[in-house]
Amino acid sequence: MGLENLQHNFLTGTLEGMVKWARVSSSWAANFGLACCAIEMMAAGAANYDLARFGMEVFRASPRQADVMIVAGRVSQKMAPVLRQVYDQMMEPKWVISMGVCASTGGMFNNYALVQGVDQVVPVDVYAPGCPPGPETLIHAILTLHQKIRLGELTRRDGEGAGIRLAEPPQPLRLGAPA
Repeated sequence: MGLENLQHNFLTGTLEGMVKWARVSSSWAANFGLACCAIEMMAAGAANYDLARFGMEVFRASPRQADVMIVAGRVSQKMAPVLRQVYDQMMEPKWVISMGVCASTGGMFNNYALVQGVDQVVPVDVYAPGCPPGPETLIHAILTLHQKIRLGELTRRDGEGAGIRLAEPPQPLRLGAPA
């Protein structure tokens, strides 16, 4: 009998498991609030929803102290290089949550001034749908990201820009059609 059949506990856990636990338990967010979704992001940090239980009670103002970027709202063409610069200054490993339909796809603003999806600027790991998504949706996105960190490999990302969508897009409403 070798050690490969040994069940791990807190004394004999794998180093990889401990590193993943530490990453999940101490992920710090860089807030990048650009529109109305930022109000919902701030509400998620308030006492009613309490992001402190996930170790994310303080949104970091410096990208050098953060490893999760929450892009909340629409991204203009002028803001895209700034967003990329902040992303590049973040420490590795780093993850991105796209919050809201405007950040994910451009939303109803289909014009030349706005980026039609933040995934054109930075690789997105989790998409949080809604206009604006509520604090519960952001918390669900954070928990989804935590699961992705916990199940992923330590040395590489799971496909650049291959994010997880939280919900299926709504089906179009057919007026006058039989149900």
